[in-house]
Amino acid sequence: MTSPGLADEWYYVGVDVGTASVRAALVTRGGQVKRAAEEPVHVWEPRPDHHEQSSEDIWTKCCSAVTKVTEGIVKDHVRGIGFDATCSLVVLDQNFQPVAVNLDGKNVVMWMDHRATKQASRITASGHRVMTRVGGVMSPEMQPPKLLWLKENLRESCWERAEHFFDLPDFLSWKATGSLVRSLCTLVCKWTYSPPEGWDDSFWTSIGLEDLLENNHSRIGERTCSPGDPVGAGLTPRAAAELGLMPGTAVSASLIDAHAGGLGVIGADVSGHRLPCENQPVTSRVALICGTSSCHMAVSQKPLFVPGVWGPYLSAMVPGLWLNEGGQSATGRLIDHVVFGHAAFSQLKQQAEKRCHVYSLLNRHLGEMAREHEHLDLLSAALHVWPDFHGNRSPLADQTLKGMVVGLSLSQTLDDLALLYLATVQAIALGTRHILDTMREAGHDISTLFLCGGLSKNPLFVRLHANTTGLPVVLPAEREAVLVGAAILGACASRDCSSIQKLCMHHSICPPKPDMESAYRRCK
Repeated sequence: MTSPGLADEWYYVGVDVGTASVRAALVTRGGQVKRAAEEPVHVWEPRPDHHEQSSEDIWTKCCSAVTKVTEGIVKDHVRGIGFDATCSLVVLDQNFQPVAVNLDGKNVVMWMDHRATKQASRITASGHRVMTRVGGVMSPEMQPPKLLWLKENLRESCWERAEHFFDLPDFLSWKATGSLVRSLCTLVCKWTYSPPEGWDDSFWTSIGLEDLLENNHSRIGERTCSPGDPVGAGLTPRAAAELGLMPGTAVSASLIDAHAGGLGVIGADVSGHRLPCENQPVTSRVALICGTSSCHMAVSQKPLFVPGVWGPYLSAMVPGLWLNEGGQSATGRLIDHVVFGHAAFSQLKQQAEKRCHVYSLLNRHLGEMAREHEHLDLLSAALHVWPDFHGNRSPLADQTLKGMVVGLSLSQTLDDLALLYLATVQAIALGTRHILDTMREAGHDISTLFLCGGLSKNPLFVRLHANTTGLPVVLPAEREAVLVGAAILGACASRDCSSIQKLCMHHSICPPKPDMESAYRRCK
């Protein structure tokens, strides 16, 4: 039996595989990040709308990041590990070797890959009943259209060789444990699986993918479990050696990255801050996970069908609650695209030590412009951005839309760059407002916005979302909320805590003591 002193030193590892990097954190029982590490992952873009990665590269970077954060820690004090990742498609053959999804050898079709836009439109036009659970429109960012593209375009080189199609979060739990069980989060949100009924065979047949029904759906998932459930017998000896952990360390069924962020923030204790959501159910909150793209996560007691918004999904993030997921396909990526491509960026880059400092400098410059002229929000009154450079995920659900900027002149000074940056962030905030308004019209009662992710560290982004939506914005004191969400999975898998519901209500691995400092603060 473990002594109380040793139990106080228990840790959980959270691993977050994002679009451009793998991050890992060693998290304490109280939900604090003790250490964090980050490793870049490669992204290949062989042609327009094609975005690919390598599962071997991703796993190698996971091992490196986990090894760094657990260095010097007694290995059996690490009680569990949880993975989250982007909802990218991983393809392996019968020997679990990579199968190329193009002609260059990469085996991961990234979430943001839009090669299957035509296939998605055909699936939408079929009018199958599963469309009601994706806002009425199939997105090319989901897995069915990507699978159909592979069959129609790479039948011999990929489709006929492929034996296993994984969502990236499920690939990671398989790599760690050897178990082929799939997470309900991934299958429900991106593959049209619907518990308790399971796979709808008529859907796959209607779109020409009836071969996926063979062997009890073995290529896409025979067995499922809920996020937080332990997978297999924990880490295999090989995976443990690669990660620098003990064999048998508990591994959780995984989450999509945005859902891990939602889990890390949406149930926070905000008592004493006079917020409208105080003493209200968690259904009065929306979690905005904002990074390369943005996801807007709202839960409800009963299923709510929101046009152009994904869901309702039962137990996809919080067991027992229905999830609706809005989103913007390009937010952080859009801001980078606009800023880094401007002629004045070279001038700004000379002043910035790191990339993140570019935005600090721009924010400061906008503050100076506002003091000299007018209120900051009005500086861009003559400049307007339509932000759907990578299509509209929600609520218009039209991935063919393109971006637009109105009000440009021939001038390309630092002032012009600052104004274009401001107008872009304002456009993203207006997109969030459009999504929230649509959710409200469908029955959601939303009073408070909870932010996490890289963009939540940008004060201008946070301020404009508060101003535009008219909602109070809450930020976590522990800024790596996505990693904490992943670590919560590891805690549940280790059985150190009984349920995700309890953990997400406290933002700590174990229920907080009465005198524990609040983990949240209201953004001023």
